[in-house]
Amino acid sequence: MKRIQVYDPPMCCSTGVCGPDVDPKLVQFAADLKWLADQGVTVERFGLTQTPSAFAENEVVRAVLTEKGEAALPLVVADGKVAVSGAYPTRAELEGLLGLGETPASLFTPAVAELVAIGAAIAANCEPCLRYHHGEAGKLGVSVGDIARAVEMAAKVKDAPHRNIMRLAARLTQTEPTAAEAISGACFDGASAQGKSAKGSCCS
Repeated sequence: MKRIQVYDPPMCCSTGVCGPDVDPKLVQFAADLKWLADQGVTVERFGLTQTPSAFAENEVVRAVLTEKGEAALPLVVADGKVAVSGAYPTRAELEGLLGLGETPASLFTPAVAELVAIGAAIAANCEPCLRYHHGEAGKLGVSVGDIARAVEMAAKVKDAPHRNIMRLAARLTQTEPTAAEAISGACFDGASAQGKSAKGSCCS
């Protein structure tokens, strides 16, 4: 669990949000700490006036105070390391310190994009597109096997509407569809290779 500790300079109360002249920065910082707690971050706050023992007991804090004195306060420690000294960080800075809101790595890599483009080229009957994206995929290290799988998938998806419309035509005209047209139009997902039913797939 992520953890943040705030060591405040001498103030009238533990947050400084009291008295007739309240610093709006302290109000905002208090709100930001509450927001962190709502995100599941462990938040601890110590005031030099109220809890001086907390400053002495933390070796990291004690070392910074020995070097800089009270000028080091406020001091923000994130996951056991000094993150900010001498100022209160903004919410955006707190997010950055704790790694909150980071975007997960995308699965849509350049290699995947080329496989998608190859499938689209098959669907569009675009020879120049297929040649180009086949070459680009090769440059990215995409294997011939993966390209072949993308082509096979695209071909099955593309052919499914034709098979389906021919089956409908056969029913409407009360004629028998050809053997090829009678084959299930299920998308290739590995199930057919394993003898499993592909019922309910996108183009069955």
